[in-house]
Amino acid sequence: MRAYQVVAAAIVAIVSLGSGVAFGQEPAGGAAAPRVSSGILTILSVKPNVERSEVLKVMPAEVRHTVELYLEGKILQWFGRGDGRGVVFILQGANADDARAITDTLPLSKAGLVTFEYLPLSPLTPLQMLLSGSGNGTKP
Repeated sequence: MRAYQVVAAAIVAIVSLGSGVAFGQEPAGGAAAPRVSSGILTILSVKPNVERSEVLKVMPAEVRHTVELYLEGKILQWFGRGDGRGVVFILQGANADDARAITDTLPLSKAGLVTFEYLPLSPLTPLQMLLSGSGNGTKP
């Protein structure tokens, strides 16, 4: 088994413990640790009523601006959506407002052709349990 498969299996096992911690719930018996942002997952969707030709008119400016944002460190990663209706970005920022400030500068956004969904990301909480030994009373 490759190293990434072992890590993935460990994460699945921890999440399967049913502690609820993996899903953003406060750990039992204590206050939740401050959430550290790892970026904002941002889903750009072309509005259903928008014609492809309208999007294509804006694409040269959109691509240039997207590359500029990447080179500035505001876009950490980007991917095409499998359904062909937009893209998915991981943006630098602490919250959805930070991401919105970035996406509002995109030409497709300014033209009103797209919508966005924002989901703040954080490190996987159960990984801290592995390091602290919580859950079984022992330190690794």
